[in-house]
Amino acid sequence: MTIPAPYLLYLGHSDDEIGLKTSRGLAAFRGDDCVGEWRHDDCPFTLGLPRMDAAAGRAAGARTLVLGIANPGGRFPDWMIGDALTAIRAGLNIACGLHQRLRDVPELVAAAAEVGVTLFDVRDAPEDLPVGNGRRRAGNRLLTVGTDCSVGKMYATLCLRDALRARGVAADFRATGQTGILIAGDGVPLDAVIADFIAGAIETLAPARDDGGWDLIEGQGSLFHPAFAGVSTGLLHGAQPAALVLCHDPLRPHMRGLPHFPMPGLAECLEANLRVARLTSPAVRAVGVALNTAKLDEAEARRLCRDTEDALGLPCTDPYRFGSEPILDCLLETPCAAPSTLATTASR
Repeated sequence: MTIPAPYLLYLGHSDDEIGLKTSRGLAAFRGDDCVGEWRHDDCPFTLGLPRMDAAAGRAAGARTLVLGIANPGGRFPDWMIGDALTAIRAGLNIACGLHQRLRDVPELVAAAAEVGVTLFDVRDAPEDLPVGNGRRRAGNRLLTVGTDCSVGKMYATLCLRDALRARGVAADFRATGQTGILIAGDGVPLDAVIADFIAGAIETLAPARDDGGWDLIEGQGSLFHPAFAGVSTGLLHGAQPAALVLCHDPLRPHMRGLPHFPMPGLAECLEANLRVARLTSPAVRAVGVALNTAKLDEAEARRLCRDTEDALGLPCTDPYRFGSEPILDCLLETPCAAPSTLATTASR
């Protein structure tokens, strides 16, 4: 999917910081293609980009407004539709990854046709996906998994890809969510795939390779989130990963959107993911833990990484903040802890 850049990133009236992950991810990994952010006065968040509305964004060179908000249920609030219409009339294409499609909103379709701009629905799955078969296939694949959704799996995956390439190792990012697809330009939006085809979608996305390189597969959801565990399970089976990296937000008080569901312990979560992955990859191993420490000061973040290493016997880092080298050393050079040696106490 070729979505014309540069981009104006939309925050709108959002009061959910986690829900801004699409706009935030583009600002982090495709910052050179982002001219600014469009947020209203009641939005308390910023991406650190110049603030501008649709007209100012178009004047600054933006070609597409990215509605980079991932809200529960994936439907447009009325204020988002109103702003999208304003952007269309300013001459901007619109890109969106919500479950509700732009093409299903008649006023947006009519306005885009009148002005001559394009609506890009990112969350469209291919129509010809196969059912997974579980056959062993060549190649090295790493999958990021999480204690919850929106804990940094995409960030960790992209950082690991970049670090491998810096070492001269062939590495490719395989996007499985709307933000990753917008960053990479391709991928499969797994949460839009019919359940029977999830494993087959990943087998197609990360096929056999024989060049010694790695496919870095973006994880989705969590085995411990009752709404999204099904997607996580199919992804583990289809990825047939040689290695897993566990991602975690240490400040998350409960599963996202479910205050009645506590976060799992790290050891418990990692062992569950290894157990599920062994169906199609019996030799899978854990190679590290990626913490999202964005809201911790550096001293506290580094202490938490050390404590997590001691608890699990695995390298731990914040890949975006401190680099991925400890995990890469384990992946490529140093023997890592076997699954049976993981600490049995829950670490948060």
